[in-house]
Amino acid sequence: MELLWGYLLAMNAAALAVMGYDKGQARRRGRRVAEKRLLALAAIGGAVGIWLGMRIFRHKTKHLSFVYAVPAMFLIQAFLIYYLTRLFPS
Repeated sequence: MELLWGYLLAMNAAALAVMGYDKGQARRRGRRVAEKRLLALAAIGGAVGIWLGMRIFRHKTKHLSFVYAVPAMFLIQAFLIYYLTRLFPS
């Protein structure tokens, strides 16, 4: 289980950092991170980091794909984590 928690911590930290980077690039009109890439980060375990990035940086908050998909991915991930921790207790 420690491996799972380490993976989730790393993914969410990376997702939050990428959201901050993309917001900075948006302000400077620089090269941006593709929305598909941000949603992919959320899908592979970084939903909390993307959601925190949306709140902290006020970024992608008007994009319906983020407003609905990121919380849905979080709920799915929370269910899977709950299920895995019950299936494989530490």
